[in-house]
Amino acid sequence: MANIDHAPSKYQLNLLHVLPAYADQEKNVLNAIIEINSKTIYKYELITESGQLKLDRVGYSSLSYPFVYGAIPQTWDQDGDPLDIEIVGVTEPLVPGSLVEARIIGIMKFNDGGEVDDKVIAVLADDKRMDHITKVEDLGEYFVKETTYYWEHYKDLKKPGTCRVDGFFDTAEANQIIKECMDRYTSDYAPKLQ
Repeated sequence: MANIDHAPSKYQLNLLHVLPAYADQEKNVLNAIIEINSKTIYKYELITESGQLKLDRVGYSSLSYPFVYGAIPQTWDQDGDPLDIEIVGVTEPLVPGSLVEARIIGIMKFNDGGEVDDKVIAVLADDKRMDHITKVEDLGEYFVKETTYYWEHYKDLKKPGTCRVDGFFDTAEANQIIKECMDRYTSDYAPKLQ
């Protein structure tokens, strides 16, 4: 599991700021902090400043998350939050707030009401049942349809028509966006840390 390059402390560490984005960059494996399980309408979010989970909102419709969802440490997306990650093929609930290693298989570009809010798509790195999944296309056409439908309609009862999926892209594109988000974290967010 992830090694934390930090001296022992009597205080809880904020994993968003002490862990690197990659657990193993050569193998496309990320550190991911779980916020939400699949099959729920509750939207939990990590408090960036402290690292605790907060119930951000209850979904506006009966559409539940079709995947596990979380945040990638030491990244900063254009929407002013850590870069999001969807982990697919998870068969049992993961503990919100837990740390997992997830292998990148692609990225979904997403426009949320005019803001860029991209989603890395991954599988659990240690799940041997997912070894054959190396790209989004391996999940099948229905995955793309279901995921697109979810993201384009999950806010319909609040702000209809404000969300747009701009496509699914490969691991190389995912790594490029992760690098941009890591650079943005270093330049825009890290200077605020005390």
